[in-house]
Amino acid sequence: MASTAAVVHAVAPVCAAPKQAAPRRAFVGARVGRRVAQVAHPTAHKAQQQGRSTAVQVFAVRDGTPLDRPLRVAVIGGGPSGACCAESLAKGGVEAYLIERKMDNCKPCGGAIPICMVEEFDLPMEIIDRRVTKMKMISPSNREVDVGKTLNEKEWIGMCRREVFDDYLRKRATKLGANLINGLFMGLETSSPDGPITIRYNKYNDGDKVGTPSTLEVDLVIGADGANSRVAKDIDAGEYDYAIAFQERIRIPEDKMDYYKDLAEMYVGDDVSPDFYGWVFPKYDHVAVGTGTVVNKTAIKQYQQATRDRAKVKTEGGQIIRVEAHPIPEHPRPRRVKGRITLVGDAAGYVTKCSGEGIYFAAKSGRMAGEAIVKASEGGKKMAGERALRNYLDEFDRKYWATYKVLDILQKVFYRSNPAREAFVEMCESNYVQKMTFDSYLYKTVVPGNPLDDVKLLVGTVGSLLRANALRARDSKSVNVSFGSKSNEEKVTAAA
Repeated sequence: MASTAAVVHAVAPVCAAPKQAAPRRAFVGARVGRRVAQVAHPTAHKAQQQGRSTAVQVFAVRDGTPLDRPLRVAVIGGGPSGACCAESLAKGGVEAYLIERKMDNCKPCGGAIPICMVEEFDLPMEIIDRRVTKMKMISPSNREVDVGKTLNEKEWIGMCRREVFDDYLRKRATKLGANLINGLFMGLETSSPDGPITIRYNKYNDGDKVGTPSTLEVDLVIGADGANSRVAKDIDAGEYDYAIAFQERIRIPEDKMDYYKDLAEMYVGDDVSPDFYGWVFPKYDHVAVGTGTVVNKTAIKQYQQATRDRAKVKTEGGQIIRVEAHPIPEHPRPRRVKGRITLVGDAAGYVTKCSGEGIYFAAKSGRMAGEAIVKASEGGKKMAGERALRNYLDEFDRKYWATYKVLDILQKVFYRSNPAREAFVEMCESNYVQKMTFDSYLYKTVVPGNPLDDVKLLVGTVGSLLRANALRARDSKSVNVSFGSKSNEEKVTAAA
């Protein structure tokens, strides 16, 4: 987990179309018996401040019809998917409206981004808190494996704070011409397949605690409003499984922060999550400690406590400065497009299993949706519709289906039991596994392996699984990491 419409000559007079004009046009102007929308646009906003009312008239127009105004798209949600979509639309000549309620949103997200994203999305280094070059994978029995040995000096994983990252993307989209609205999306209405879509939202001005009900008529809508997407509900996109992510930001002493300056940790075990992992990721002046689960959401705080227990020695003396929780989708929605409305990012369900990564795919899906609309509309000059949106979905699925499938299989194999997790951590010691994993993650492509090395890896994986199961059966004193009354530190001591 990232489209458009009528033009706003807010206070301009309506010009009559030539009688010989063949194309059916979308006119803008005074009320003539159809719905009129309140408009959030720089010109309109200025008129409102001067006490004048504004109105926009939009007629039904078929796909491919030349327009006498720019195509207009509403993007609901201002995270990476929505901001990147609005940016692509604005750069391409489309009139884009980006509607976001929480401008300082701090999503409970690990905040990891691959190095390819920095160049691809032209991200400045000042929004990246840390460059991680080392990782520790820590097994249920607290066996530690150092990961990152295959990285070269120019390769790293970026760590960012979502409130900084998202704000930058929104501001950049605005500078490029997108219209940013501080508003809460309430719903949408369509009059006909070719007619305008009316967006209902509550608009908030600076200092407002209660929003002003407003409407906006557009040609297309992009739902980028997260796992609890209201746009998805409006198009009956279907239900999907979701995880609960829980994260605490902890400010730790400088000497301990120095340990994490370029290091991230991932903990696996049924104590920290029955189907995911716990993490300690470094940020600007603190660490983010968190976990997630799909199968036992009600126990999320207990899993979080277990994650803190496992990292206790290295984070001792820390102070919790923020607590965050949020749903994360587990698979794509059954329906991601309906008519001239589509979903991107978390709203569409674009979070990978096994790794739980979503930032890159959110931004990428938003950009791809925007570019598909720009292309179909020839730079906002023609009406675009469902065909353009389906082109975006086809391209996204074609490009990333294999990535999602491989990670889905890995989660089913290695996150199903503690012996499997032990085998997973053991497998991560292999340089071949590390290179394949990092190359795929950093550059967002499934890297083809060497057939001989793949056979060796298969044999080694099976051997690791067998050894882990045998050790578990033989040695009942191995550390059984499941949450309970004792901390993990006590369990390790008792098992020694």
